[in-house]
Amino acid sequence: MTNSSTSGLSTSVAGHAADDFVIQLLVSRGLVDSAQLGRSQARVAEHVDLTTSAPRLFDVLMADTGLDPRKVTALLAAEFGLPVAPDFDTLRVPGDVLGLIPRELAARYLVLPFAHEARVLRLAVADPLDTEAVDSLGHLLNLSIEPHVASARDIAAAIDRFYGKDAGSIDELLSNLSAPGNGDSAVATTEASGLGEITDTDADAPVVKLVHTLILEAIQRRASDIHLEPLEKRFRVRYRIDGVLLEVENPPKRLQLSIISRLKIMANISIAEKRIPQDGRIQIMMNGRQLDLRVSSLPTAHGESIVMRILDKEGLQLGLPELGFFSDDQKELERLISLPDGIVLVTGPTGSGKTTTLYSCLHHINKPDRKIITVEDPVEYQLNGINQVPVRADIGMTFASALRAMLRQAPNIVMIGEIRDLETAEIAINASLTGHMVFSTLHTNDAPSAVTRLIDIGVKPFLVSTSLRATIAQRLVRKICAKCRQPYAPSASELRSLNITPAQAATANFARGSGCAACNGTGFRGRLTIVELFIVNEEIQRMIYEHAGSSALREKARSLGMRTMREDGLRKVLAGLTTIEEVISITVGDAN
Repeated sequence: MTNSSTSGLSTSVAGHAADDFVIQLLVSRGLVDSAQLGRSQARVAEHVDLTTSAPRLFDVLMADTGLDPRKVTALLAAEFGLPVAPDFDTLRVPGDVLGLIPRELAARYLVLPFAHEARVLRLAVADPLDTEAVDSLGHLLNLSIEPHVASARDIAAAIDRFYGKDAGSIDELLSNLSAPGNGDSAVATTEASGLGEITDTDADAPVVKLVHTLILEAIQRRASDIHLEPLEKRFRVRYRIDGVLLEVENPPKRLQLSIISRLKIMANISIAEKRIPQDGRIQIMMNGRQLDLRVSSLPTAHGESIVMRILDKEGLQLGLPELGFFSDDQKELERLISLPDGIVLVTGPTGSGKTTTLYSCLHHINKPDRKIITVEDPVEYQLNGINQVPVRADIGMTFASALRAMLRQAPNIVMIGEIRDLETAEIAINASLTGHMVFSTLHTNDAPSAVTRLIDIGVKPFLVSTSLRATIAQRLVRKICAKCRQPYAPSASELRSLNITPAQAATANFARGSGCAACNGTGFRGRLTIVELFIVNEEIQRMIYEHAGSSALREKARSLGMRTMREDGLRKVLAGLTTIEEVISITVGDAN
């Protein structure tokens, strides 16, 4: 594959295809006559500078004849029996498809991935003669490549559009930062700008490019959050992908202050204050989607630790089946959230998907004849048709004060981001007893423990028994990657670990991922919920009123048919959605 300059790429239509072959093809098809070819050859021989200091005959011929680039692309595709790539101006390429080929590889080979189905990657190529590059990419990705022909100019423009303007790879940026002093100059530039976005004056600052490349790479790799952690002798950067932290190339320790200052400026938080925690937000556009990054700064022994949570508003899956609810649990939950009053709680640790489940419930019952108000800290995703109120403790807008004001707005349904204290719990319960449906979250390990948690913070047992309709405890487990999913026969010890009977094993669809480019070799891609649905009926109400403990409530609920999270996870293992190891690791200590 021959190399071309940037200007050469912008004018070339065939790209890296052998010039002689394409020119002969144009002549044989009558698109260029011998006289035109001769004139262009003479101009090259005279070293007439049309496009570059060393003009290519093909570029000169295209300029002289004014040929339509689309005709040349179609001719080249027909000659090789390949389809023509779609119009990039109207095409939308998913981020996971772009993530299969890094920007630097796409630019080097002048290719663009634009669709991925099963084990086939559709790839726009400028040079159909370069089969070695296509074969190399197919081998690297372990995928079958289906090439589509496009002009080099269109591919180069599409690479800039879909991947963003080239800021270089992280490795390249780190090498550019090897000279002492670069980090300091970048800080001075970014601090002077005082803006959360790149400005013309700081667009070339190496630290600015490094920060934006770290963010864009995290998004392309489907990370849920980015961790920048100052340690004693290094500055560690990790991405959380499908719930697991993955360490990436670490920037030099000496750039720690520069990078943190840049991020704090982008998040609109004070770079002068380094003694107390701070929170902020960064908004960016990528592939036409608006993404929010929730930024948290925490002082540590070796500097400020930064965590950025990536919130993709458009990428939020709001259907209960997409979250992992099987049809029986989904039907029961839909019945509960359609009740006219009461409280439904979602419980679990931080990062277990509680807010997403609540949003899914709201999405299901969001109808024009119902008024829904939420109070959240902060508002993570904006939902159409729903009034969302952010908590602002610094000005006195707490959960409790927001709730009192909300109830004067005559809502049908109220969502509280989290019940944290007695005041909030009492207002929520009073709202449920006066004809409102209330949704909220609570931090407990299982579903029945939500009852004792409410009583522990001071709510009277009779109020809990009359207002609570159900609690849902949940965890997130990784899904087996659909691209590399393979049948799997677990060992006898693995079957025993989840108490899987021979009858269950005989009809199960056990599977695991072998690891591929789509899942970064992990065998997992995406996550789903495993749930424990605790429904408060008359018997449970009586036990709550009589101060029964969580273990007694759990035993009674199990006798009434409640499945534990481990048992729900088992169902998803048998269905081939996740693995035995995943369920066991997430539900350690879960009683069967």
